[in-house]
Amino acid sequence: MNDLHRENVARVTRRRLFGSAASGIGLTALASLMGTGSARGAGAGRPGGESGLRGLPHLAPRAKRVVVLWQGGGPSHVDLFDPKPAMGAMAGKDIPESVRGTTRLSTMSSGYGKWPTLPAIKPFKKYGRSGIEMSEMLPNLGGLADEICLVRSMYTEAVNHAPGVTLFMTGAQVPGRPSMGAWLSYGLGNEADDLPTFVVMTSSDEGKTCGQLFFDYYWGSGFLPSRFQGVRFRNTGDLVPYLANPQGVSREARRALLDEMSAMNAAHLADYGDPEIDTRIAQYEMAFRMQTSVPDLVDFSGESKATLARYGPDALRQGTFANNCLVARRLLERGVRFVQLMHSGWDQHGNLFTQLERQCKDTEGPSAALVRDLKERGMLDETLVVWGGEFGRTPFGQGDPSNPQGRDHFGKAYSWWLAGGGIKPGTVYGSTDDFAWNITSDPVHVHDMQATIMHLCGVDHTRLTFRYQGRQYRLTDVHGKVVTGLLA
Repeated sequence: MNDLHRENVARVTRRRLFGSAASGIGLTALASLMGTGSARGAGAGRPGGESGLRGLPHLAPRAKRVVVLWQGGGPSHVDLFDPKPAMGAMAGKDIPESVRGTTRLSTMSSGYGKWPTLPAIKPFKKYGRSGIEMSEMLPNLGGLADEICLVRSMYTEAVNHAPGVTLFMTGAQVPGRPSMGAWLSYGLGNEADDLPTFVVMTSSDEGKTCGQLFFDYYWGSGFLPSRFQGVRFRNTGDLVPYLANPQGVSREARRALLDEMSAMNAAHLADYGDPEIDTRIAQYEMAFRMQTSVPDLVDFSGESKATLARYGPDALRQGTFANNCLVARRLLERGVRFVQLMHSGWDQHGNLFTQLERQCKDTEGPSAALVRDLKERGMLDETLVVWGGEFGRTPFGQGDPSNPQGRDHFGKAYSWWLAGGGIKPGTVYGSTDDFAWNITSDPVHVHDMQATIMHLCGVDHTRLTFRYQGRQYRLTDVHGKVVTGLLA
């Protein structure tokens, strides 16, 4: 370092003052990455990967891993999960104003003058010893009726797709806050040494009938350091781009280069304490480890024919929901804490009678296969499976009142299901009125569901916070309560 540079570094600038004060945090993280146990504090002794925050988990976790099977577009609770025989007698007649009240609807239907009752398009049947009623379009999920908890009383304020997805994923309808996976990565750390803490995969129905986009803030880190954001695996080509070494560069040469870069970044981190330098170090190290872990992840040669058949004909076709479910199980086996599968295709505004059944055929088999697979491998008890979308669909038909072909968005009441990881199996929680419009018992808000998922992971949602712009933030903001009725 020349004299002029040394003098410049020695200046107590505002940047240096705050940067130096923060450097201890970054150096602790660096020590964790480089394998020096002395700086790992309360997280020392965890198997493999990076330790979480001191003092976490707050309570004994029931779920060590979470997989979210996100069904983008809004699956119809009326047609799939919430049987209402009384709607059959009312078919084509207006849903009474006494039922509708002042419910907020999307601009596509809020100005309607008629509200024709549209009963379920397929019959319901009872499944399992528990006798849970679900649509006959869900035979594989029905075979798991005694393993799931069906929640019929979800509700949200959102009436459009992106705000609805953002609300569950980040706790607010406006983008910018950390996603649930990022919060859990930040608080609990990782148990895998060679794969990310938080992985995202996306898919769509084959006809791409649903126009929703997958925005990266659905798995972003918001104001948390960006190292905690989800890593999105691509659905075509290489799962992770640029992972392989360039031709002529050996693994040893790559390791030597990374060591030199890490030393330079560590020096810069010590000077300024910028958490994004910490992120850069972590990304380089993780990418190096993933050069061997990712090829192994997608080597399906060890999977039995029976297992592949269970996931369906698309099990080995990259980019499909079935393939993503299979990869998700392999990620969970390898210690990845949070896996988020995002599938679109449930937005049936005008093609309900054709597209809904196709969507069920594409997704319910692989979803059920994942649960069965986890159970057979002894992992379900410690893996929380969450299936749901941003809202449900209207109990009235959309389009021509005399011949409606679809349903609009509906957040006043809708259904999700959960399995494993501390959930009470073979049960139904909550109920709605005769039109599946108003919740009549045990309402579960989006924030309540977030609080419950965090609780099952051993986290008190009111205590995992991050100071930003002068106040403490948390996933559930100032809302949410744990729904004890869902817990085993």
